[in-house]
Amino acid sequence: MAETILRTEYSEEMQKSYLDYSMSVITARAIPDARDGLKPVQRRVLYDMSELRLSHDKPHRKSARIVGDTMGKYHPHGDSSIYETLVVMSQSFKRGMPLVDGHGNFGSIEGDGAAAMRYTEAKLQKFAEDVYLRDLDKTVRFVPNYDETEREPEVLPVRVPNLLINGAEGIAVGMSTSIPPHNLGEVCDMCSAYIQNRDISIDELLQYMPGPDFPTGGIIANKSDLPLIYKTGVGKLKVRGRVEVELGKKRTDRDKLVITEIPYTMVGAGIDRFLNDVAALVESKKLPEITDISNQSSKEGMRIVLELKRDADVEKVKNILYKKTRLEDSFGVNMLAIANGRPETLDLKGILHHYLEFQYENATRKYTVLLQKEQEKSEVQEGLIEACDCIDVIIAVLRGAKSMQDAKDCLIRGDITKIKFRDPKYLRDAMKLHFTERQAQAILEMRLYRLIGLEIDALLKEHQTTLKNIETYKKYLSSRANLDKLFLKDLEAIRKEYAMHRRTLLEDGAEAVYVEAPVQEEEIVFLMDRFGYCKTIDRGTYDKAKETLDQEYRCVVPVMNTSRIMLFTDQGVMHQVKAGDIPAGKPKDKGTPIDNISNYDGKREEILFVTCPTQIAGRKILFVSAQAFVKQAPASEFETNNKTVVSTKLADGDKLVAVKLLPEEDGNGNNGVNAAGDVVLMTDNDFMLRFPLSEIPEMKKNSRGVRGMKLGPSDFVAEIHLLSEETSTEYRGRPVALNRLKLAHRDGKGSRFKK
Repeated sequence: MAETILRTEYSEEMQKSYLDYSMSVITARAIPDARDGLKPVQRRVLYDMSELRLSHDKPHRKSARIVGDTMGKYHPHGDSSIYETLVVMSQSFKRGMPLVDGHGNFGSIEGDGAAAMRYTEAKLQKFAEDVYLRDLDKTVRFVPNYDETEREPEVLPVRVPNLLINGAEGIAVGMSTSIPPHNLGEVCDMCSAYIQNRDISIDELLQYMPGPDFPTGGIIANKSDLPLIYKTGVGKLKVRGRVEVELGKKRTDRDKLVITEIPYTMVGAGIDRFLNDVAALVESKKLPEITDISNQSSKEGMRIVLELKRDADVEKVKNILYKKTRLEDSFGVNMLAIANGRPETLDLKGILHHYLEFQYENATRKYTVLLQKEQEKSEVQEGLIEACDCIDVIIAVLRGAKSMQDAKDCLIRGDITKIKFRDPKYLRDAMKLHFTERQAQAILEMRLYRLIGLEIDALLKEHQTTLKNIETYKKYLSSRANLDKLFLKDLEAIRKEYAMHRRTLLEDGAEAVYVEAPVQEEEIVFLMDRFGYCKTIDRGTYDKAKETLDQEYRCVVPVMNTSRIMLFTDQGVMHQVKAGDIPAGKPKDKGTPIDNISNYDGKREEILFVTCPTQIAGRKILFVSAQAFVKQAPASEFETNNKTVVSTKLADGDKLVAVKLLPEEDGNGNNGVNAAGDVVLMTDNDFMLRFPLSEIPEMKKNSRGVRGMKLGPSDFVAEIHLLSEETSTEYRGRPVALNRLKLAHRDGKGSRFKK
């Protein structure tokens, strides 16, 4: 077959392909369906566990078996995402109602990961079987799987609004969803109220379900914002941990602040981060009231203990914790779901509307199937009952027939042409037989014991039950009002068996107010050795050992404790660190690596110049690169609070050789006087060029600069010297009088040093 080449615009093809990819991620991966509140991977895991018969009353099965079966049949997207889904659905601290019963290490609230899937085991929770998977074969539509070798449910027949109960989170392309979990009992009550009155307002619905209910408990501190969030489907929840005060029982005991419940957003690594944040506040003396921090959490529950000093202001400590740590956090709400095949942000009534329409659809399909089965059953029962009344004729037909088909024809149409009766008296009655196809087949398959009197009575009773079922199913299908009564009964049964008490407190908490005490300004001295270890000491200590410290340390910078230390590196960037954030120490202390308290990376860059804002105020800084690019930049260019900024632009393969603070200008704008205003560039190939600093232009920090010297092949600038700092130096082991070098101009080749 000949190839067909389709010509198309590249941009159009990219746009179409990206849109297809985006919609695939949105509808088939990241966003839950409004009907069952599940993402495809969650739905497929639950369905596969149902197919594997992993009910709550059966033994656990290896997670690897579940993951492999799900991946092979329904979800060909990698085992890690499937196992992670299985783990999350089993974690009671992440799900309002866990759907999987995990056996083994399925992770912890403190962020410990689950064991490998080959070690853990799982099965379905009773709640998942009863509420999510019941009547699966009678309710939802089944569709082909990815390779059309299996069939899977389009959605699960969930009987509660799972979108609210377990919430959802997911990041798609250009959109995301974030729905908090809610209390099952309250959601059932709210659904009942909505079923009874479709015109009920959201404010009235919130009387039944006042707000989210996180599995970790805690406090929602902006209760008054909830109505607007549920009306728009978007907003922010202010979540807080629950803090209790334990007073010391004895005089020697100290008061304690005990965190018994954490914000939902702190689950996982957030707990360790919180402990580190509290320790940092204590070290920086912003929270001196705390003397000890311990995490005493166990299987019994969360318990983080903060021991306080005597006479500590408890409310102040609480406010600092809320303001400066993740003990108070925000949970973004965006109730986005797939509704009618497309992503839509739903309000509370929108979620309930889609839930109820889904229930009507499932119930209609279920009772249509059940009605059909009962009608078929009734047809058979009527045939058997009628057959019992004329059993002698039927036996005569069966004895006279040569084949089953001949007997069936006689039973259905009274065709006796192929029947040889041993007793002619049954001939006339046989011609009157008129059973249906299904009845005739049942009669032919009927066992003789069914002719016993008690069995006939049981058949009559069974037929009466079938007729009642048919009447009930027709009643359900004839009116939605009848289905509403059924839904209300189901919701009450679910609520009675599975509902739990509310865990999250809703209130309009007072805003955490913390006024940071002003730092008493004082002069300190920043010290950094040649290995990059740094510290600060007070000015008095420095003055006592000035000579020794100046010799031992590479950088000595007097600075105010409210100011900043500025680090210029050979990669053309400037890093800043607050002087107050640098740990104080004693002269003999080793100090802290500068890498640990700033963005500086000692493995890929080298510090060339260390200063502070007061040292460079009103002055200019000279930058010289290895490729001989030079510029002057005013100190005002580096007045910023950013931790890292570009100090100069560099070409590929270039780096800075020197960053130097230029002398203060005289009244005429000149750097120093006479020869003091000159600069000398020395290259690796022994070329030297002396020219006036005034020939180097002043430029912005983002500029590259101008060429200061013409370099030969593979040559580069190795050293620079300012005559304002020194008039002689040593080069290649020989002294050089810098002030005797010939004065030239910028961008010259320079003269070669004679060895």
